[in-house]
Amino acid sequence: MGKLVSTMFVTLDGVYQAPGGPQEDTSGGFTQGGWSFPYGDEDFGRFVTEVFDRVGAFLLGRRTYDIFAGFWPKVTDPADPVASRLNSLPKYVVSSTLENPEWAGTTVLGGDLAKEVTPLKERTDGELQVHGSGALVRSLLALDLVDTLHLLTFPVVLGAGRRLFEEGAVPTAFRHSAGRVTGAGVSIQSYDFAGRPEYGAYELPDEA
Repeated sequence: MGKLVSTMFVTLDGVYQAPGGPQEDTSGGFTQGGWSFPYGDEDFGRFVTEVFDRVGAFLLGRRTYDIFAGFWPKVTDPADPVASRLNSLPKYVVSSTLENPEWAGTTVLGGDLAKEVTPLKERTDGELQVHGSGALVRSLLALDLVDTLHLLTFPVVLGAGRRLFEEGAVPTAFRHSAGRVTGAGVSIQSYDFAGRPEYGAYELPDEA
């Protein structure tokens, strides 16, 4: 069975919204797009290339899909590791309103998320990757469908924007599988799904 892998960029205060540019996503009055730009060094680029080398198909939320569709089809360099795969590999977008997507290779998923994503994982040759798409990732996590989470934490606090993990998230445990820190200070940590959290207590030692 294939793996569903989520790659998320977050700030120290958990905001995932609009990392790429000031006008990328202003929904909800967000005005701080572009916060990840100062940290895009060679280490960061190397990790992104590694991720895209393993992709077999993409699963995206509607907002992220619209952002990607407005940008990546215009990047036509076949040597670009991101554009070449986004433009050529299958893309699945979760939406109840999108009817005629113009980006080639796009399939709209509008039904039961668990029933549609599970067989999609099984038939994907390579990783089924989710990039951004925070609301979708939360739904997938709640259904235990995310196998690996790459969490890239940037050394910046924004104080506003959508948070990845909100009150009411399904309690979930992960196993740390890999980690590194880029030269610019981005903490890149990979976590594999490990079920529900375990609980214990610290107790005072018995008196002698």
